[in-house]
Amino acid sequence: MSTLDIADRLAEPISEDAFARLRRARHADPESIGTALASRPRRPLVQGDGRLFIVAADHPARGALGVRKDPLAMAGRYDLLRRLAIALAHPGVDGVLATADIIEDLALLGLLDGKIAVGSMNRGGLRGAVFEMDDRYTGYDVESMVTSRLDAAKLLVRINLKDAATVSTLEATAQAVTAASRAKLPLMLEPFMSEWADGRVVNDLSTEAVVTSVAIASGLGASSAYSWLKLPVVPDMERVMEAATLPTLLLGGDSDGDPEETYASWGAALALPGVHGLVVGRTLLYPQDDDVAKAIDIAATLVHGR
Repeated sequence: MSTLDIADRLAEPISEDAFARLRRARHADPESIGTALASRPRRPLVQGDGRLFIVAADHPARGALGVRKDPLAMAGRYDLLRRLAIALAHPGVDGVLATADIIEDLALLGLLDGKIAVGSMNRGGLRGAVFEMDDRYTGYDVESMVTSRLDAAKLLVRINLKDAATVSTLEATAQAVTAASRAKLPLMLEPFMSEWADGRVVNDLSTEAVVTSVAIASGLGASSAYSWLKLPVVPDMERVMEAATLPTLLLGGDSDGDPEETYASWGAALALPGVHGLVVGRTLLYPQDDDVAKAIDIAATLVHGR
């Protein structure tokens, strides 16, 4: 079976028939997944205005299913795919960031045609687990992303100076950066200075901590030629952006925050030298008013203009 009919999402993002064909493909024709990835039309990572708007959907694989007061908001896979279809239908959305299960669903549904596909690499340090800082690489690796014709990679780098597991994460991350550079695969590094607090890992979002994380992440691997940064918007972003020459994308803020304030902070940070776009997930896929199309349009306008 080839790529599923993209027309099914015109009246409704994804039809029930399309979901049925997706299930049949996974059940009886798993080779169709590789075919869909091999045949999908691709585009350069950087084109046009040089800016990127990527929708993130790698939260479920780390067990982070909650949005605001709903602890299982992202648990419904069909609902998530419908929301992603709405996002990817917008011409201002350049692509999606996800683990293999979601990337392959989207490929079978025809929703990745002409879009950037970013593979998420490490999800081993599950949220709330006693081993959360031991964030092993249990998602994509560089070889599988090249084989699947993905366009970029992403990994999380949480640095806890009081947890011995951090050194293993840093070593594995450096190896991944080196492998990605050799394969000429752009790699988005998402660094945080982190610590344990009341039995859970908390990221330090002070300007000083983010600057420190940028310095550490920028030096990982044998080459930074294909390294990008994926950073939170924090106070005094000018100082953060003075800490590295690597191209940078901004990650979304707190989905509980005031949307207007969030959009304003993104807009200000997007104007800084070295910032090339947004990578945002739950804030836009599950907005407070549940109007996905509206939230996506606002963010796309901030990145690309009208």
